[in-house]
Amino acid sequence: MPDVAVVGFAQAPNVRSTPGTTNGVEMLVPIFAEVFERTGLSKEDIGFWCSGSSDYLAGRAFSFIAAVDAIGAFPPIHESHVEMDAAWALYEAWLKIRMGEVDTALVYGFGKSSAGQLRRVLALQMDPYVVAPLWPDSVSVAGIQARLGLESGLWSEKDLAEVAARSRADAAGNPAAQVSGTVEIAELLDAPYFADPLRAHDIAPITDGAAVLVLASAERAADLVDSPAVITGIEHRVDSPALGVRDLTKSPSTVAAGRALDLDGVEVAELHAPFTHQELILRDALGLGDQVRINPSGGVLTGNPMFSAGLARIGEAANRILDGSARKTLAHATSGPVLQQNLVATLEVLS
Repeated sequence: MPDVAVVGFAQAPNVRSTPGTTNGVEMLVPIFAEVFERTGLSKEDIGFWCSGSSDYLAGRAFSFIAAVDAIGAFPPIHESHVEMDAAWALYEAWLKIRMGEVDTALVYGFGKSSAGQLRRVLALQMDPYVVAPLWPDSVSVAGIQARLGLESGLWSEKDLAEVAARSRADAAGNPAAQVSGTVEIAELLDAPYFADPLRAHDIAPITDGAAVLVLASAERAADLVDSPAVITGIEHRVDSPALGVRDLTKSPSTVAAGRALDLDGVEVAELHAPFTHQELILRDALGLGDQVRINPSGGVLTGNPMFSAGLARIGEAANRILDGSARKTLAHATSGPVLQQNLVATLEVLS
């Protein structure tokens, strides 16, 4: 089966609110144009399109169909959709190319979180019989997870503040970031609690945004860009949705996905960690040491567009290879409550 490479990536600015519709068209049209310009491709060159979004977030059924307006009515396309982060749409597109059905694919994701109450929407992910009727919001559940780690001695509040400070400093070089800048650890620790033990800086901001990524077979990719980012491995695993049967201070599904891949030599890792303590869980699960640079883009703590943030982690990891600053990178995406589902991919320079 042919190898698959990332040849282009673009994302909309991560902002607290956009005036556009919940179908994402206004965010998608400019970044489609941007990625086509970078790769020299056009709509006619794309063999398969796949998107990730949520009807729950948009507040209407089949909202992703309206997003197809961003592509245009002609020529006809082969299209699919996943009701989760577009990183899983990438997995579907990756399989299409691996199976030889097409040699190019375009993957996109979008989310307009400002249109509703995100914490309430995400409660709908929970067990519909026992947990969801209690409306436990995503931040409060993550607060329970953080408290378990604090009381177990796995991390301290200072450790969490250090993650936040580093993320914001790194985001200063990312024009798409929603939050960035230099901040002192002591200043963060003096901030009031938002959902004890989490402070505002421990929580990814509510974000409107979108991302798009172009895949091609390795043979086709070599004709499109100088240094394609080959996806040398991709695995995803899932843990139980029942919070009471999981050790929330660990991520077994991330461990399993990482063990199925060759992580030796990873230089950069883009981790989809919407809370500061979750970055620590993921680093431990994947065995990432100090030699690996974590989230040089700033990560989702500086901009967290629902249903495209995971895809953007793959795009950011690919960009390090496309621009020649790294030879092997890792990307991670998560979906579901407190790291329930996890996807891990490795990308390398085309040999």
